[in-house]
Amino acid sequence: MVVDDHPMWRDGVARDLAAAGYDVVATTGEGRQAVRIAGAARPDVVILDLQLPDVSGVEVINGLLEAVPGVRVLMLSASGEQQSVLDAVKAGASGYLLKSAAQAEFLDAVGRTAAGDTVFTPGLAGLVLGEFRRLAVEPAGDDAMAPKLTERETEVLRLVAKGLSYRQIAERLVLSHRTVQNHVQNTLGKLQLHNRVELTRYAIEKGLD
Repeated sequence: MVVDDHPMWRDGVARDLAAAGYDVVATTGEGRQAVRIAGAARPDVVILDLQLPDVSGVEVINGLLEAVPGVRVLMLSASGEQQSVLDAVKAGASGYLLKSAAQAEFLDAVGRTAAGDTVFTPGLAGLVLGEFRRLAVEPAGDDAMAPKLTERETEVLRLVAKGLSYRQIAERLVLSHRTVQNHVQNTLGKLQLHNRVELTRYAIEKGLD
């Protein structure tokens, strides 16, 4: 599903997705309408502009996640401002890509988002990691109660926090794709998290970058 208030841009993105083999179930230029449509269309991935005429992109993210639990939201915005990026990630966006991205980069980001990866325009990942780590303040003693991860699980988690895909992590650590998936699933279970986005936030908050 594509949500953008500029018709030419919205239609262009939809065409690129369709040409790449994706099923575009809906397009709209308004946030409130996007939430209503998503409830019926049940998209797996929503490409969402941050600036919409009726409500903010952050509000739309909240509405989408409530209407379609498990939906993955990829922000596609002209703004790379720090606060915009952080607000979107805090609200539950799976990734943030600038509109200046090349078509190949955009389509790769959509594919990775659909696969459960967190995706950021180069440079923004570091911004998010650094800021979340700086803001992460936990009461003393929480670490003592934290689940214990193995050295390999911690290593995989650190690479997840950097935004690497399963394939990239497997190549970096000389492991199979399936082994990396197993490590991620084991870590999710230990930390009582539900998906890779939540896992990434945990890694960011713990400073595992």
